[in-house]
Amino acid sequence: MALNGAVVRVAAVGDVHCGKASTGALQPLFARMAEHADVVVLCGDVTDNGLPEEARVLAREVSGVLKIPALAVFGNHDYESGHADEVAAILADAGIRVLDGDGVEIGGVGFAGVKGFAGGFGARALQSWGEAVLKSFVREAVEEALKLETALARLRTPQRIAVLHYAPIRATVETEPAEILAFLGSSRLEEPINRYGVALAVHGHAHNGAPEGRTATGVPVYNVAIPVLKAAFPEQPPFRLFEIVVGSPAPVAASAP
Repeated sequence: MALNGAVVRVAAVGDVHCGKASTGALQPLFARMAEHADVVVLCGDVTDNGLPEEARVLAREVSGVLKIPALAVFGNHDYESGHADEVAAILADAGIRVLDGDGVEIGGVGFAGVKGFAGGFGARALQSWGEAVLKSFVREAVEEALKLETALARLRTPQRIAVLHYAPIRATVETEPAEILAFLGSSRLEEPINRYGVALAVHGHAHNGAPEGRTATGVPVYNVAIPVLKAAFPEQPPFRLFEIVVGSPAPVAASAP
């Protein structure tokens, strides 16, 4: 448990897409993150096709490098092959805790994680009306938002971080083609973020999105997908670093390492 006034450094990245041929490719990134941070956060699509073999490659990439707590949420790619439970178990053995509607406190900072889902943003978000398949689609988005709300509600730390794969606001995805915006996130995820006064939210998924935005109440939201960070900060390693002052309402300091 960190004392009030202590600083917890959080390194976040999304969409590493670890594949069978990724051996040696990701270890330098994880080593840099561990060098700069106290906690590592992976914002979904940790594997390329959700295969156990890919998870084992990722486990080897972090082995011996990440000596600090590591958290993750899954993305759509991690569900592709129907082996999500096995992938989560492999990552857990490697020291990466996968959050799915639950939360954890590290150093006095609370982390609540869900995958999230699609559906669109604001007044034009998809509504539960019409065909059964559309109602099921909307129900998935609602259930992910409820999972996030439950996880945030259970945390008792003054500073909370929402860890997502899908975007909770339009601002960090609006540079994507208009035809796919509704599939990149859901503003239903924004509601619990605002309600519980989250310090910041991180997500991935939108490879051509914008690096930063804010919710309606001013909560900072960061798109940490690797392609976004490489484009926005070409001279820096592709992750964002956040300094959280424990027990303080002071703004979160965010930077590229």
